[in-house]
Amino acid sequence: FFKYFSRMKWIQQLYNWVLGWAETKYGTTVLFFLAFVESIFFPIPPDILLIALALGASHKAFRYALICTLGSVSGAVIGYAIGHMIWLTPGGDFSPFANVFFNNIPGFTVQLYESIKQLFIQYDFWVIFTAGFTPIPYKVFTISAGAFDINFMMFMLASIISRGARFFLIGWLIWKFGPTIKTFIDKYFNILALAFTVFLIGGFVLIKYAV
Repeated sequence: FFKYFSRMKWIQQLYNWVLGWAETKYGTTVLFFLAFVESIFFPIPPDILLIALALGASHKAFRYALICTLGSVSGAVIGYAIGHMIWLTPGGDFSPFANVFFNNIPGFTVQLYESIKQLFIQYDFWVIFTAGFTPIPYKVFTISAGAFDINFMMFMLASIISRGARFFLIGWLIWKFGPTIKTFIDKYFNILALAFTVFLIGGFVLIKYAV
């Protein structure tokens, strides 16, 4: 219990630290950097800083969404490269670098990594899209895509579409509705994003089997 409480307290402190950058002149730079590292290892999503910055200047909401998208997709390229080049040893075992991730990055487990391979085999593009658009840990999929040698162009296309759709939707909501939409985003956005993705993929599956 105390170990779990200690970890949650650490995450909350990190969350507050990220949010604090919205009150500084470095907020935009930190937004790009945060989106970049979140695609590789960072546990706090860039959405929170994106929301805070956009609320402070709603006329810049789309600019912040673009910066967030560029940072996230750039980080995804590095995550893919890590998975492709240094994640496994020549013998197929996890490298010491990979074990550092498994032992220290919240939510990044061996069990989750192993289960993703079958998802890639069955759904390829949609796996990346789902990870990029929903609250599923995106970093696990960027590295796994490289380790499993997923087609890079397909990976990039799915990443750009999904990350852009997520961040620009947040930006549009704040631009359109202002501070009144914040509570809705905090409570329901991830649930609705996940539901939308399920219905979207389900629709394509139905079309596939109907034709």
